[in-house]
Amino acid sequence: MKAYRDMTPTQLHEELDSLKERYAAFKARDLKLNMARGKPSPEQLDLSMAMLDVLSDSRSTTDILRSAAGDDLRNYGGAAGTPEARELFAQILEVSASQVMVAQNSSLNLMYDTIARSMTMGVRGYRPWTRLDYVKFLCPSPGYDRHFAVSASFGIANISIAMGPHGPDMAAVEHYVNTDPYVKGIWCVPKYSNPTGVTYSDEVVRRFANLKPAAKDFRIFWDNAYAVHDLVPGEGDELLDLASACQEADNPDLWYMFASTSKITFAGSGISALATSEANLADIIQQLSYATIGPDKINQARHLAFLHDLAGVRAHMARHAELLRPRFEVVIDTLQRELEGLGIAVWTRPRGGYFISLDGLPGTARRTVDLAREAGVVLTNAGATYPYGVDYCDANIRIAPSYPSLDELRQASELLSVCTRIAAIEMLLKGPGLMDCSACLFD
Repeated sequence: MKAYRDMTPTQLHEELDSLKERYAAFKARDLKLNMARGKPSPEQLDLSMAMLDVLSDSRSTTDILRSAAGDDLRNYGGAAGTPEARELFAQILEVSASQVMVAQNSSLNLMYDTIARSMTMGVRGYRPWTRLDYVKFLCPSPGYDRHFAVSASFGIANISIAMGPHGPDMAAVEHYVNTDPYVKGIWCVPKYSNPTGVTYSDEVVRRFANLKPAAKDFRIFWDNAYAVHDLVPGEGDELLDLASACQEADNPDLWYMFASTSKITFAGSGISALATSEANLADIIQQLSYATIGPDKINQARHLAFLHDLAGVRAHMARHAELLRPRFEVVIDTLQRELEGLGIAVWTRPRGGYFISLDGLPGTARRTVDLAREAGVVLTNAGATYPYGVDYCDANIRIAPSYPSLDELRQASELLSVCTRIAAIEMLLKGPGLMDCSACLFD
């Protein structure tokens, strides 16, 4: 197809008229499709239904509900979780079980609580953040909107850091972290980043490990949500182990790592983990002693009986991949068929995770999302992948392919492509000067 920038105004108007006819046909279908959030599909959730009965087997119920150490999981205690659950997450996150605590269903809740405790109790004896004049967090962008919302909800100043093909702009990260004592943390989704699908390179991970923070209570919030979420089992991205890299760099306490089974078993009824250095973990468990007597250890036992170990997790995730991979392929194939060669959009082709990132021409994302919504397809709000919901280039759109059916995805992806093309032509007809944005992927 001919690039839109090479077309005359007359040709662009003709193309726009043709696209508006296609768009009207989509509106006539009265679609009601949602690609706004990365929810597992019902078919994915069905993969874990056996977990509801897994505690009923030939052994007595009492025997099943005892840990290997002999603790009764029905009772109070075990603030760090069961030894078996801690070992399972240690295998997933490539850390020691002594560095892991296992909690309730939500890793996001663990992150929120970690910020809240830092605000009110401080980190390892340092001054609580509420007693400081400022607190700042670095936000690799485009990134995970819920991360940015957590820090913003506490009045923390979110600072956008550009994301590249290998991870965040580390020169910017090092400048802020190493020189500004008010920078207390950075949000990271290091493997199959939300929404770009980028996995941090070994160099990026090592540069994180070698940070020299001006704030002694600075921590890396390493949300390894997609640690085992490869689209092709055995052919996924490899992520360097941050914990070992920090140990080698003589920065053993620099990291917090988070994960959960939310997209492994049941999204609303999984288990979550926080991993960090043993010194950090002891401080966290002491702070938590005022809030809880222990997590739901029966749910932890249910997950262990169902998943068993890392090999069991990988086998289970291979079944997820069989459902997810065709969905990603439908979206990417449609974008390629509809947009390739037009010079108006670029998109990611991730090897795992839950999202595809689409960048249109500067100044077109909001218009694209609005057009799609008017025709019955709900996308994540334009700008949501940036702090405070502001994408100054107005270019990025997050696509979540996991929940709709394949047929729904075909329709939604085609409509999204048509809307992207309409918004691009409208912008081109207004004049190229309106598209100047030094941070964007287009000249």
